[in-house]
Amino acid sequence: MTKFLLIYKLEHDKFFLKASFILIVTDILNCNQSEEVFSAAQELMPGGVSSPVRAFKSVGGNPIVFDRVKGPFAWDIDGNRYIDYIGSWGPAICGHAHPEVITALQEAIEKGTSFGAPCVLENKLAEMVIDAVPSVEMVRFVNSGTEACMAVLRLMRAFTGRDKVIKFDGCYHGHADMFLVKAGSGVATLGLPDSPGVPRTTTANTLTAPYNDLEAVKKLFSENPDAISGVILEPIVGNAGFITPEPGFLEGLRELTTENGSLLVFDEVMTGFRISYGGAQEKFGVTPDLTTLGKVIGGGLPVGAYGGKKEIMSMISPSGPVYQAGTLSGNPLAMTAGIKTLELLKQEGTYEKLDAITSRLIEGIIQAAENNSIAITGGNVSAMFGFFLCNGPVRNFDEAKTNDAELFGKLHREMLKRGIYLAPSPFEAGFTSLAHSEEEIDKTIEAFDQSFNAIKN
Repeated sequence: MTKFLLIYKLEHDKFFLKASFILIVTDILNCNQSEEVFSAAQELMPGGVSSPVRAFKSVGGNPIVFDRVKGPFAWDIDGNRYIDYIGSWGPAICGHAHPEVITALQEAIEKGTSFGAPCVLENKLAEMVIDAVPSVEMVRFVNSGTEACMAVLRLMRAFTGRDKVIKFDGCYHGHADMFLVKAGSGVATLGLPDSPGVPRTTTANTLTAPYNDLEAVKKLFSENPDAISGVILEPIVGNAGFITPEPGFLEGLRELTTENGSLLVFDEVMTGFRISYGGAQEKFGVTPDLTTLGKVIGGGLPVGAYGGKKEIMSMISPSGPVYQAGTLSGNPLAMTAGIKTLELLKQEGTYEKLDAITSRLIEGIIQAAENNSIAITGGNVSAMFGFFLCNGPVRNFDEAKTNDAELFGKLHREMLKRGIYLAPSPFEAGFTSLAHSEEEIDKTIEAFDQSFNAIKN
């Protein structure tokens, strides 16, 4: 950066003065308190974290300890500010701590934090989900995406009377035993083939296929006649990096499952209400039998849900024999935050804005890499994006693993110096929000250009 530009940033943008100055003195980013807190955390929690990817194992260094978030920004406990592209791993689609969500929560908390009994808020959010998501005629609220996927697995087996399920390499459906087979995301980040403690008898009924490979799915059905309860997948993969379905893939799965008397399940914990108001199934025009949801529908509070056709959902206790329960399910605070978030998303022009800023971001990232002769491929669907530091296209998990992980780690560290917070793993999608303005996008693209330049040699 030239002297003139440095002076300009000093006069007009205190935040970017800091990011610019880092180019000259790379150690100016002070994270002393983060280091101290994380050091203490390692004696208190396994790896010092409550979820593995947060530990920065695949990017090097120690994690940043957050103090607060607002809009598109996060501040660490040392006072450093970052433009955030994780958004609490997806829920913060309206921006962190949106004032209308906060106000609604403040009013709700006066009535209590948990009822353990029915409340009218469950009805309201359920109606909103049913109205929005094409496959959902009835819904059950739970407390996490993992819990939703566990429950839907039991339900699909009970409804079909079959034990086997097909999942895809690199798709992550939570940490239930049966799903921890070629599960991408945190498992891939830590270099674990699966997880110790998962019995072979449990995973024996889990069949896997490469994403975007219909022929592999056809083969599994032919080899396991009348034994497969269903197919579950992320309609857009976000836990092996960002991978989109090729034309005809989702449609082909719909046809195959119908032909074989199996169920099609979309795990829309990540894509639900993010890539369109009705999720990936609305975006691509393919309706599954069952859907799992989470993240956005809780507005940043712990939540999950699963839903689908009434004849299937009626098997859930107490209507039917399939048992599933949860003490905090339908929590009034989570319902409140979810309702307000969906109300905000339903406003005219919301998804057009999200698509515009995210498209501009990923185009800028790709151009910055190409300007510095670094191999890259990437893209976005609405407010979800990702890139791989390799030549494309990337259509499945095996191709995603050709990503230059070492180079990504260097990039991640350089971006932190410049005040940009990316997911600390090459196997995670990124997220934008309504709070990200053109100004934040411009700063981010400039930071990518500078960071690519710093790591290309």
